Amino acid sequence: MDSSKLLGITTFIYMFSSVIYLIMFIFRVKKIGLLATVVTIIGLLVNTAGIGMRWLESYQMGIGHAPLSNMYESLVFFSWSIVLLYIVVEFIYKNKVIGAFAVPFAFASMAYASLSPEFSDRITPLVPALQSNWLIAHVFTCFIGYAAFAVACATGIMYLVKLRDKGDQKSLLATLPSLKVIDDITHKIILFGFIWLSAGIISGAVWANSAWGTYWSWDPKETWSLITWFIYASALHARFTRGWGGKRIAWISIIGFLAVVFTYYGVNFLLSGLHSYGAS
Repeated sequence: MDSSKLLGITTFIYMFSSVIYLIMFIFRVKKIGLLATVVTIIGLLVNTAGIGMRWLESYQMGIGHAPLSNMYESLVFFSWSIVLLYIVVEFIYKNKVIGAFAVPFAFASMAYASLSPEFSDRITPLVPALQSNWLIAHVFTCFIGYAAFAVACATGIMYLVKLRDKGDQKSLLATLPSLKVIDDITHKIILFGFIWLSAGIISGAVWANSAWGTYWSWDPKETWSLITWFIYASALHARFTRGWGGKRIAWISIIGFLAVVFTYYGVNFLLSGLHSYGAS
């Protein structure tokens, strides 16, 4: 079995996992919570195996490189990162309902990578701009940050949904964590993602200097990465200095993730620049 088939299987596992989490949340069937977690972990393992096999296959083809060089590969890694971070959050906070909001992001990413006619799952040689030791460092740090922001967006949505809770213990929303807990999760994940995104921007600048002779060229993706960075930096600054939280941070987590999506996807297809090679 090749890597493409493994990653295709991963898509269906994440879909199954998302469905189980949603059933658990909507119908309040706590008994299947363990099944949801087990299926998600299996999906993560298969996803990991698919990435590892794709890496090995590239070496067998004589063009060995990390599978992080195009939109298909980055979407696969994005899904892997989201699920890994979510599993950590679930084990820390002991609440599986969060999965109903977070895991669908990983499924959507894998489904888009696997089913979209825009992307090819073929392994191809690296273009000259990507032939650098900074490739893994830059892409890895950026996408760990992006994944954290995806999970934060999920918890931000969960916070806004929880606001509608009227205190009825029989209500569907009563199964969600308290607003205080959700706010704490969102803040910590944003801070975690911000650190990784900062590292990604710094490593990207060093890479740009070695590839093009300048640390910063105001390329569209660089510009939008900076805009995204400022959105989250502003949110963290407002929280530390003015005590912002709750509904404000929930909305910023959603708006910030929309900026992430545009930085990651929109720029490649709507704006030309040095990063356009990642669109294939």
